[in-house]
Amino acid sequence: MANIKNVAVQMDHVSSISIGGDSTFAMSLEAQARGYNLFHYTPDRLSLRDGKVYATVEPMSLRDVKGDHFTLGEPERVDLSTMDVVLLRQDPPFDMSYITSTHMLERIHPKTLVVNDPAWVRNSPEKIFVTEFADLMPATLITRDPGEIRRFREEMGDIILKPLYGNGGAGVFHSTRDDRNLSSLLEMFGQMFREPFIAQQYLPDVRKGDKRIILVDGEPVGAINRVPAEHDSRSNMHVGGRAEPTELTAREREICDRIGPALRERGFLLVGIDVIGDYMTEINVTSPTGIREVRKFGGADIAALLWDAIESKR
Repeated sequence: MANIKNVAVQMDHVSSISIGGDSTFAMSLEAQARGYNLFHYTPDRLSLRDGKVYATVEPMSLRDVKGDHFTLGEPERVDLSTMDVVLLRQDPPFDMSYITSTHMLERIHPKTLVVNDPAWVRNSPEKIFVTEFADLMPATLITRDPGEIRRFREEMGDIILKPLYGNGGAGVFHSTRDDRNLSSLLEMFGQMFREPFIAQQYLPDVRKGDKRIILVDGEPVGAINRVPAEHDSRSNMHVGGRAEPTELTAREREICDRIGPALRERGFLLVGIDVIGDYMTEINVTSPTGIREVRKFGGADIAALLWDAIESKR
């Protein structure tokens, strides 16, 4: 039996999640099934005082019943270092609030095992970390310079333009070579975001699907294919993408073999990568999803594999 008793989950409020496709819910259900005590808190309940990290947590019990999936107990203020595991699972945006929470959690890790390692989460933004494997990616440009982006589109033809620290498909635009809206789009991005933007070569293979591959401790354990709706360039399921079962290709296994050592070095126990055709576009380390969809299509019980990996670290 692993030396685990108490598990705190830093997440968006449990009342707001859709349990049918929520990976945090799946991970927490598995922890509960293993007899661990679950404690729920949202990031705004974190505090750092005199070198100690506190959170106002609520004991949590879960049920896989839509509309009646949780019960929370009375709030209590705890020293998070007394927890055995903290799951860092709130959704991005990856902003200064998110970064500050990683600084706080870094104070208790690894005595309390934080999944994923908060320092490496902070230092591995999903659309930047992936550029360490440039030969596995489509042509990619990170900049705020409108002239650079125009030159990039002229070279590539069709491009995808998106926020560098966005998530969930928000703010993703497909711009064709003859699209006359690029200048307006860049003006809007410049007003909305202080950071650089990311432009990538458009991959027509996205019409066949954007594959989410899930890795546990650097090893691929399951995948789903997400097919965009007919009139959308985005494959994210909450904006109309359709999930379907899939298997890994030889190229995808090559990609996983290449990135696996880097994931293990950074203490990333749960990662989701996005692959279109032969190219990887993102390495998701903050709160990767897809666990329940893989299981739904008869794939691995990734929540159980993750907790096996966590237990091996304790």
